[in-house]
This record gives sequence, C-alpha cells and structure tokens, in this order.
Amino acid sequence: MGYQVLARKYRPQKFADVAGQDHVTRTLLNALEQQRTAHGYIFSGHRGIGKTTIARILAMALNCRTEIGSAERPTPEPCGTCDSCTEVRAGNAVDVIEIDAATNRGIDEIRELRDAARYAPARDRYKIYILDEAHQITDAAFNALLKSLEEPPPHVIFMMATTEPENIPQTIRSRCQHFSFHAVKFDDILAQLKMISAQESVNAEEAALALLAEAGDGSMRDALSIMDQAIASAPVESGKANLGADLIRDLMGSVPNAVFERLLEAVAQGQSAALMEQLNVLLNAGNSPSSLARQMVRYLRNALMAKLGGEQTELLQISADERARATRTAMLFSEEDLTRALQIVLRTFDDLNYRQEQRFHLELGLLKLIHAQRLLPLEELLSGVAGGASVKAVGGQMTRAVGSPSGSSMMTGSSSLGSSVSKPIGFSTGWTPAVTLAPAMTPPPSATASTAAMPMPVAAPPPPPPPPSDPIPVLTPFEKPVKSASVEPEPVTENSNPAGAQDTNAMREAVVTALNDGGHSSAAQLLHSGTWTVDGSNLRIEVAGMGKKMLALTVNAQAEKIIRQVLQKMNAPARFLVIPGEGTGNTSSALPSSAPAGSVQQLAMENPLVKRAQEIFNAEVRSVLDLRSK
Repeated sequence: MGYQVLARKYRPQKFADVAGQDHVTRTLLNALEQQRTAHGYIFSGHRGIGKTTIARILAMALNCRTEIGSAERPTPEPCGTCDSCTEVRAGNAVDVIEIDAATNRGIDEIRELRDAARYAPARDRYKIYILDEAHQITDAAFNALLKSLEEPPPHVIFMMATTEPENIPQTIRSRCQHFSFHAVKFDDILAQLKMISAQESVNAEEAALALLAEAGDGSMRDALSIMDQAIASAPVESGKANLGADLIRDLMGSVPNAVFERLLEAVAQGQSAALMEQLNVLLNAGNSPSSLARQMVRYLRNALMAKLGGEQTELLQISADERARATRTAMLFSEEDLTRALQIVLRTFDDLNYRQEQRFHLELGLLKLIHAQRLLPLEELLSGVAGGASVKAVGGQMTRAVGSPSGSSMMTGSSSLGSSVSKPIGFSTGWTPAVTLAPAMTPPPSATASTAAMPMPVAAPPPPPPPPSDPIPVLTPFEKPVKSASVEPEPVTENSNPAGAQDTNAMREAVVTALNDGGHSSAAQLLHSGTWTVDGSNLRIEVAGMGKKMLALTVNAQAEKIIRQVLQKMNAPARFLVIPGEGTGNTSSALPSSAPAGSVQQLAMENPLVKRAQEIFNAEVRSVLDLRSK
C-alpha cells in the first residue's frame, strides 16, 4: 500500500480516540448502550474536527457483529476486528453508503437514494447513509428526502455532516438529532501531535509543535496536514526528521511573535520612526503586508485576552511562552487601548484586501496605533486640569502634555516612554455634572500666560439668543395656540404688566416648588432665574444664557407637565412659552452662591474640579444639568 497522509493514517477508530468531542461521544455511547439510537443525525461544526470520523465510528458500532458485553467487545465501542468493522474502516462496506453531497446534490440522486433505502440491508443490521457536506443539497432534493427522514424504514439510518447547519432546512433539522461539534482545544491538538511525532520517529521541538497546533486553529486535520508538509521539508539526521520552530515559520510564511512584541513596544513608547524602521525590515525581507496584518490581529487579540483574564486564562489557546509574551504586551496598554488597537488593525487588514498599495496602507494603520495612544478620556482631562497639567490646541484638537508640569513645552513628534506626549482628548462614559462655564471679561491676576491661552475643555458658551422681536418658543404649549404660527407675538416687557407682577411672583414660587418636589431641580433653578411676564392669555418665561436645545433638554416633557398642572390650579393663562432671552429679569443669570442643600447645584458648586475650572478660566456657573439616570 502507498503512503498515507497523517490525517488518514491516524484517523480515530473508536469513540475514545476522538479528541475534543466528549459531549458527542458520551451521548452516542449511552444511546448505543440503552438502544436508543435515532434514525437521523446531523453532525455540524468546524472543518477537520471529526464529524465524518464519528459518523463512521457510529456506523461501525451499529453494524458490529460482536455482542456488547463479550470479551471482545465489553463496551458499545466497535470491536474493530469483525468483517463489518473492517469493511467500514476500509470504505467498501455494502450497507454503509457514504455520499458526497457536494456532487450528488440534485433531486434525481436523492430519488435514487430514497428508492434504494426501501430495500433491506444486504448483510448487516442497518443500512446507513452518510451524507458529507449535506448543506449543499438543493431544496428540492431535501423536500424529496423529507418523508423518508420523517418515517424511514426501521433498518435505515441517515447521518449528515455539514459545516453550515443553518443552510439545512428547518424541516430536516427538526426530524434529526443535531450534534454541534466544538473546535479542538490547543492542548488536545498538541498532545495528539506529540503522540504522532513519537510514532513517526520525528525529533520535534516543543515550540515547533506549538506552532503547528496554533496553526491548526481548532482543526485537527489542518494541524496534521501542516505537520505532514513540515516533515517532508525537514532535514534528516540519523534517519529522523528534525522539526524546528524556524522551519515551521518559513513553511507557513509567518514571523516570530517576538517581532510583534517589539512593534507594540514602539507603539507604547510613541516611537513612530522606530516602528517604521522595524516594519521596513519585515517588508524588505519579503513578508506580505496582508500576512503581517493577519498575524498582528491574532497577536493583539491574545494580548487583549491576557489583559482580561491573566496569563493562565482559558481564552488563550497558545503555548506557555506565547502566553508570557502576550501578558508582557498587555501590561503596556489599558483594556481600552488594546480594544482600539485591535479595531484599527482589523480595519487595516480589511483595507489591504482590495487596495493596490498594500505597504502604504499597512504603514498608515500602524501609525494610527501611535496616534490612538494619545487620546485622553474626558475624566482624565479634567483631572489634569485640576492638577495643573498644560492643555493646548494642536491641529484643531484639545491636547495636553502628559507627565509634564503646567506650562511645559509640548511634543508633537515621537518621544520615549515617560516623556511628555501630546494627547488629543477623547471621550468616555461616566457621569460628571454638565456645567456651562462662561468666561469673565478679564482673567484673574493669578492666571499665567499659558493658562490664559488655554481653550475651554468644557461646553462652549451658549449661542447668542435671538432678537426679542422674533422670539422662538422652545417648548410647545400644552394647548394649541390661538394665533397662527406665522403671526409674530408682540414683544412684552416687565413693565407692560406692572399689576400682574405679584401674580407672576406667586406663579414662579409655586412652579419652582413643584419642580423641586418632582425631582426637576435643574428646571426649577432655570425658571426661577427667568423673567416672567403675562400678556393677555399668554405667560412668557424668558431664560437667559441658555440655547434652544439645552433649554428643551432641561425643561422636558415631565417638567412641562408639572408646570401645566400648577398653572391650571392657579387659574393662570392658558398658554405659556419658555424662550431664550437676554436675562434682564430680577435675578442674575449665574447660579446663586448658596444652593438648596442636597441639590445637584450644590453638588456641582462644591465639586473641586468645578472650583478649579472657575479659578483657571475665571468663569461663572450659569446652569447645572443633572444627566444622571433617574
């Protein structure tokens, strides 16, 4: 007999020999022992993990002529020595028909199968049909097989192996027992490779076998195919092939992960020039940009998993040395940095598939990794402002000098680890009181030149309000306006209704009290500082220093409902408008120095970051919005 490849030579012949599919083999062994075998099975999962192999072993066990419990067959495992087992293993059994559904996928072939299934087996107990790549059978052919699967003859068993179970009609799946196979674990593949290397008299390094197991990517057959190729290309000494890690990498066209460790060290240190130099060496050595991007995606994924679960986590299916290397890289970055870097490299890898200048796109993607390292969350920015770190605008973005005192020089190029690196400000989640700071006309004498030139890291000043002659209501009234929307209301001032001043003050106090009781302290504070006037059947509340969008966010639908209820009880005008204005009322547009105890205004005014920002920017707090979830 000619040479057999390792994947065929070491194909399991018993359930116990199958690696990584204990949940399937245990169920089938119990079903054989209890005589509860089904008439239809679907085996689905990754390529090369034992679907067809287990189908053949099950066929051997069903037709095995040796009785279960005998000395030759103490368990439901097939004996492997009788004629039926020998014929199934050789692939020439009369009553075990294996069909390639990729080529026999039409309705005519399935009709022939259905007609042949009616006849009793020639010699064995069952007539078994194994349909490989069953998802490629046409819908019409599946419909022709439907009745036979639902009520088959007692001597017929169907087994379907597929990598795409979702393409099998639900009517077929509901009539079969479905077993979903798992990808084989790294340790199981490695143990199998060690056993085979000993059987084949191959001197294999531990690192070389680990590379083969990792290259298998959960597929035992893929790992054995690469090992077969590596043995053929390995140097022979004393009649034994020597497998080394370098030989495996050359055969697979990959580079050591130590290279990616150095690349990410340059990224962590912000060394753009060193990063490009190392990448230039790799590309000049003939490595494909697409292959490098693919390997870097895998390495970044391992580093992220090491960051999440530690060096010994089950999320890492790699050797001990590679676990340690991934852990060292993970210590250089935060979880957010690794996630962002993985997303950037994944997008770069996708771009390389349809770009002509692959080298340029790979270089650009790696440079983005360094630029992404300079992003700062908003909380860190505010903490830096409170600590006196220098902040300035670079290229239209807010940046700060990390690790340098206030007023130190900024570095926009590459730098060593620990040096000041210009980082643009990013945003992250987390609640901070939304405070609108309005800069005063003159800075305090204590402000330095660098801090005076700093742009505000918080919300920009509100846009100028519309002219009084063309007021724009922000909130819709609770009743439809009597006038048409195209008719502009006449401007009303505080002096136009002097007799109603006492009534507006009473309305103001009642509405503010109700809003505070209802948990809308921000809206209460805002309306309390507004100008209230009554013009016939209209109540106008003019609020200063607040844009239309922010006004609608503060006085929301719930707050509007409370205002409506209070005004109805007081027989107030039937229509009210809350509009932005110039703030000429009897109260200041800024928050009072003393706010109600326990209110969000008090929390904001006592926040050390707010106080520090007021000192630096010489600003006043005009409004505070409570954005926490109720």
